[in-house]
Formats: sequence, C-alpha cells, structure tokens
Amino acid sequence: MPVETRDPMSKNGRYRAANPLQRFVIRNGASVAAGRILAPTQRHVDALIFRISKGRRTLTSMALGWPIVLLTTVGARSGLSRTVPLLGLPDGNRIVVIASNYGRAGNPSWYHNLRAHPRVSMAVAGGPSQQVLAREAEGSERERLWQLALQYYPGWADYEQRVTGRRIPVIVLDPEAD
Repeated sequence: MPVETRDPMSKNGRYRAANPLQRFVIRNGASVAAGRILAPTQRHVDALIFRISKGRRTLTSMALGWPIVLLTTVGARSGLSRTVPLLGLPDGNRIVVIASNYGRAGNPSWYHNLRAHPRVSMAVAGGPSQQVLAREAEGSERERLWQLALQYYPGWADYEQRVTGRRIPVIVLDPEAD
C-alpha cells in the first residue's frame, strides 16, 4: 500500500508559507531553552491531542501547519511498542523523518529502535496505520532530503551546529510492498 501524501502532508508546513507568528515560534523553537522544555513534553502533548482528534491532528500540526506522523517502533532493548509523533516530510510515496533530538548530544531513542527493528508502522494525518521499512539516507540522497527538511524547519541547521560527535540522521520510511 503506498504512503498517502495528499493534503495536509504535501501542501502546508513549509517555513516560507508560515504566518509571522508561526515563523516566530519556529525560529525560537530551535533554541537550547526551548529544547529543554519541548524535549520531555512535546511528544506527550502531541500524542494526547492525536488520540483526542482520532488521529487527525497534534498540537504541533494545528499550531504550525506541520505534517505530523505517528511512528510506532519496537523498543531496541525492551521489545515493547513505542509511539512517537514526528514531523513527517513527504518525498514521493515515502516519508522522511529527522532524528535531531532537539539538538541534544545523542540520537533519540526512536532512532535506536528503528536501527534494531526497521519494520515499523506509521499513521499519517488521520489515515490508517501503514507498514513501512525505515532506513538511514546517505550521500547525495541524504543531502537532498536534508535540504528538503530545512524548508520545513530551518531550526535543524541550528541543531546541526550544536551537536558534536554525531551527524543528525535522516530517516526514510519506505512503504512495504503488499
């Protein structure tokens, strides 16, 4: 089953299309202080709103117009199911996610889960859960997708400058063949 990328995934969320208030929030959201607040709380609030809205919205998608996916992984150590809302960037029939971890030193736990168990499910903009195969983009593909990502959230460039000892992973979620 191909990944559904119709509205709202393909038409909104880009930084250039944001209104002045959204641009202010996006610019300041990349700060170290915002990361300290958002890292432990945003995913919980987004997941709650996602459930309340029956999988159609998150607080982040409502406030900023960002295309959000709910990614469900299997814990690398625990083996338990873990779900996290992420900014999902459409790229043809695939979705791209960025493992920035708010510009903190290590990769996010969901990244380690994907490395251990790359077959995962995701829900996009209120659609049904879909099986995808996760892989890390490399080389020119990574660079192209990184530039695409910066069109949505220029703050990733700030994160990239802040992190030392790691390159921020760009993850491609390819639809699995039926």
